[in-house]
Amino acid sequence: MRNRANQAGFTLIEILVVLIIVGLLAALAVFNMAGSSQQRELESQVRDLYLLMQTASEQAVLNNLELGLLFEEDGYRFVAFQDESGEWKPPAERMYRKRTLPEWLTVTQYVENDAPRLTSAEDELRPDLVFFSSGETTPFEIEFTMGRETDSMHVLASDGISPMEWRQPGAGEDEW
Repeated sequence: MRNRANQAGFTLIEILVVLIIVGLLAALAVFNMAGSSQQRELESQVRDLYLLMQTASEQAVLNNLELGLLFEEDGYRFVAFQDESGEWKPPAERMYRKRTLPEWLTVTQYVENDAPRLTSAEDELRPDLVFFSSGETTPFEIEFTMGRETDSMHVLASDGISPMEWRQPGAGEDEW
C-alpha cells in the first residue's frame, strides 16, 4: 500500500497549467500567421497589378493603342481608348477585367495632373494612368499599405519615360 502513495505522477492542476500554456502558444502562432498572410496577400495584390501594368504598357505599344488604368473605391480596372468614338471603354481581353482589393488594403496615388488626357471632362471612364502607344506612361507613384501601417509599404512608380519600378519594403533609399 505504501508503494502506491510514493508513486510520482502529475496532478490535475499541473496538467491544466500545461494545457493553458499550450493553448496560449497556439493562439499566438495563429495570430502571427494571420499577420503574415495579410502581408503575403498585399505582396500578391501589388505583384498582380504590377504585372498587369507592364502587360498593358507592352500591349499599348504592340497594338498601337492607348490603355488606361482607372482606380475606383473598391479596386481598379483597365480601359482602352476607342479612336472611332473618342471614348474610353473596357477592353475585351479577360485579363483586364475589373478587380477588387481587400478592405484593409490602402492605396494612395500620386499622379501628375498636367499630363495629357485623351478624354473629355464628362467621360466617366477617364483613367488615372494612361499607357500610351509611344511607350510612355502618365508619371505616377502608387503606395500600397495595410491600413495606416507604413512598415510594409510597397510602391509602384514611373516618371513617365523610364520603365515602371516596384519598391518593396526593406529596400534602402539608395536602391530606388
